Parts: sequence; C-alpha cells; structure tokens
Amino acid sequence: MNIVITGGAGFIGAKLCGKLLAEGTLLTTAGVQKITRVTVLDQASVPLPPDDRLVSLVGNANDLSDLKRAFAGGVDVIFHLAAVVSVAAERDFDLGYAVNLAGTMALLDLCRSLPRPPQVIMASSAAVYGGPLPESVGEETALFPQTSYGTQKAVAELLINDYTRKGYIHGCCLRLPTIVVRPGKPNMAASSFASSLVREPLLGNDYVCPVPASTQLCLLSVRRVVASFAHAASLSKATLGHTVAVQLPGLTLTVNDLLEALGQVAGPNVAERVSFLPQADIVSIVNGWPASFAARRALRLGFSHDDNAAQIISAFIADELGGRAKL
Repeated sequence: MNIVITGGAGFIGAKLCGKLLAEGTLLTTAGVQKITRVTVLDQASVPLPPDDRLVSLVGNANDLSDLKRAFAGGVDVIFHLAAVVSVAAERDFDLGYAVNLAGTMALLDLCRSLPRPPQVIMASSAAVYGGPLPESVGEETALFPQTSYGTQKAVAELLINDYTRKGYIHGCCLRLPTIVVRPGKPNMAASSFASSLVREPLLGNDYVCPVPASTQLCLLSVRRVVASFAHAASLSKATLGHTVAVQLPGLTLTVNDLLEALGQVAGPNVAERVSFLPQADIVSIVNGWPASFAARRALRLGFSHDDNAAQIISAFIADELGGRAKL
C-alpha cells in the first residue's frame, strides 16, 4: 500500500508519518494493509530518519506538477494536511484560497483521474463553525465560519463529500479542535498560543499570552490526533453515513486550567513564567470558535479524547523533552 501525506513535514504530519512507518501496517476499508511507501509532500523535508519506504518531496501541495510527482507509482491513501493556517489565511486572502481551496480541488481532480478511487482523509477545523452558537456544538450545528480559513475548510469538506458521493474517492474530513502541545516554534495559527503557554515555560522561557486567562478552548493532544487520522482510514462510506465530516472530541478547558495543570505537573514556578497581554486580532478569532463539542458520533465511530490537561502536558514532556522540563 502506498500512502501520500501532504503537509507531512509539519508536526502532526511528521508524527503521523513516523507512526505509520513504525507500525508498518494500516487498517483501511480494505482491511489491514502492509505499508510499502509513504510519500511526504511539503515545502521542507520531513524531519525523520532515512527509511527505504519513505520518500520526502519538497514542493507545494497546490501545484499540480508536484502533486503528480507525489502520486507517481500509485497511491492508495492520502492524508491531506497541507494548509495555510488561520491567521496567515486571514492576512493573505489570495494565498489562503490558493492553498486551502484551489490546492484541495487540484488534489481531488487528480484523484478522479486515478484508475482506483483512493482514500482521502483531510484535516479540517472547528473554524467551520461560527456566529451565534449553542453552548455545546454538535455536527447538526449549521456552518457559519467567521474567517477565510474556516470558509475554505467548509467548502473543502463539501467537495470531499461530493467526490465521495460520486465514487471518485473514499473521503473523510476530521474537524480538529485545538491541538496541543506543538513542539518547535509557534506558527501562524491563532491557536498556537495554547501550545506556547505550555511549551515555553517548560523550556525555561517566559511567555506573554495573547488572550485572557478565562478564554475557553477545546483541546486534543498530539498523540490523540495522530491516532485519529490513522483510525479514520478504517471508516467506510457506509460507516460514516450521511456526511464524511467528523467533529473530533476534545477537552473543554480555560487557559487558567492549563496553567494550573502545568503547575501540578512541573511546579508552580514554571506556570508563573506566563503573563498576559491580550491581542485584539487573536482574541477576536479565538472567541469565534466553539469551546465545547457534543461529539457523540465521533465517539461511536471509535475516536477518543484525552482524560485531562495533566495527561496532555505529561505526554509532551515525555515525547518532546526527553521526560524532563527546565524547572
């Protein structure tokens, strides 16, 4: 089985790639399949050790010639993670639509030309919701995105649903809550502060949080989201039912909840490295997101969330910091 991961050099894509290579098989709608090749297409090489099954291509996921290179030799499962994230898509309107929408359309049209319909699993976002929202958002909640990024993801979901209906692909879209804790430097996602306020103090750095301590978020760990993408490959069209979009479950926490958990795991002096200076543009975007999801369908489909904030933070320390924070 050949797998393609667009945006696979990013932190989720690289973790997913590493998991696939380490396990060597993937449960798909066709059963357990041996992985023969994983091709990563991104603007940088995937930061993983050399592996005979790994092909790392540097290019753009919205460039048809680069997509064709990635598909060379055939493809069975595509994890479509490439995207211009929220703040960047809001600041550069043309770039956001070129990558998040036109790039997805190019990928789907290329899939349509293949001899066999591949599975396409796309990273969507809770940013597809917006406007007046119920206390707990469910998949029956209408989509009224309040950002260009959310609009692009909502349209991409509809396209994947339609291409699945027509039999050109077998699609699944995972609406991600805020994923924590991201290693490395913060990106242009409005949600990146949620990772920074945990990561930076654990690295011994002070951090100025751009949203108030009372801000609520729905959070999911890196471990859980990677497992969710792998699990999505096992879900057939019949199992998914009327829509290929799935809202993943998560924990509803405030920024203050995260800081309290950080203090419990690493000590109060670590949590005290965070201060606050709200930034209006970030606050506006984040306040437009739902903070609680009634993800009953996702739970029935076999997805799961973390138990608590301390578990998320402890997993980051174990996976990214060698089990030790800078106290």
